[in-house]
Amino acid sequence: MSSHSVTVLIGTTKGAFLVAGGKDRDGWTVRGPFCDGWPINHIIGDPATGTLWAAGGGDWNGAGVWRSSDGGESWDLTRLTRGTMDDWAENDPDFAAMINWSGASLPFTDTFSQIWSLGYAHGTLYAGTKPASLLASTDGGISWERVEGLSNHPSAGSWNPGAAGLVLHTIVADPANPKKLWIGISAAGVFATEDGGVTWERRNRLSNIGACAHNDHPAGPRDGEIGHCVHSMMRAPGTSDLLYQQNHHGVWRSVDGGRNWDDITEALPSTFGFPIRVHPRDPGTIWTLPLNGDSQGRYPPDAAAAVWRSRDGGASWQDLRDGLPQQSCYFTVLRQAMAGDERDPAGIYFGTNSGSVFASLDEGDSWDEIARHLPTILAVEVLDRS
Repeated sequence: MSSHSVTVLIGTTKGAFLVAGGKDRDGWTVRGPFCDGWPINHIIGDPATGTLWAAGGGDWNGAGVWRSSDGGESWDLTRLTRGTMDDWAENDPDFAAMINWSGASLPFTDTFSQIWSLGYAHGTLYAGTKPASLLASTDGGISWERVEGLSNHPSAGSWNPGAAGLVLHTIVADPANPKKLWIGISAAGVFATEDGGVTWERRNRLSNIGACAHNDHPAGPRDGEIGHCVHSMMRAPGTSDLLYQQNHHGVWRSVDGGRNWDDITEALPSTFGFPIRVHPRDPGTIWTLPLNGDSQGRYPPDAAAAVWRSRDGGASWQDLRDGLPQQSCYFTVLRQAMAGDERDPAGIYFGTNSGSVFASLDEGDSWDEIARHLPTILAVEVLDRS
């Protein structure tokens, strides 16, 4: 990876992959799978050091976080919870020897089955779990503590699982303030802390600009709130607390850190989708990838792929199709499977559940498939060390 300045980090159902391009973001090469073929729900990198973290697991493996400090050449695993393989190994010495099982106690026993999300800011590595809780590590992922302020939130007993379970899937930091953090839980909504995780405020309120037109869906806005099944959320660049989110029934914007949300879905072909992406410098430029609906197949409308871009904060939208399949396209792009670099023009990347990675080096105007035939892609991030 050291010879490349842009690396697309891919989490899949069969391990992590690295898709590397040169200084001109071309000549893409694929390496992997890494992490012993574990399901990897999220993989991120620190551009300052090049350190990579990949997280995931499941019922068989238990949950864990992998770490590489040499560009993916080698990986170290910190296991956090037990899996079925531990139960087998306890009762079968031959199996224990085959998998080199140590029998060591694990810090969170069996309290969660997977890590779903990672975030790194101000020297702290965060991890979101399934069932939903937030962990924090100040030593690069070697040791972890639960953020008890979130787990003890008064609403915790009422949190309901989404289709994938009760997962903490989105972690958003404020680059200027280490005490501010937002997280997204399906289906409990958006939570924010401004005191480093000691206390948390639930932030799902509709703005006061008027009623929403598309409130007929069970996950849609009602009772003064936008709906709690947030799918993805991102903070815009700059000093304001401008947030965007795609949830189960709409795309939304908040100008006050999530205290109030405005509906910006009207010009899109569907209310349903998973990812949202914000331009690295322009807070009004965003991208999303609508799907036809949660019960209609979850593929692009009319089976023709398009990324939709807004240059005015969601007031208007443009469909971007050049280079994307326009016939018989039935893939899904999941909540963590769209990312971007910080170049000029900005690069946008997304991965599909059919194993393809698409890249645009001109902010979405045109697209190229830079990898294909990978396992089901669960997450895409970019490590840009330019």
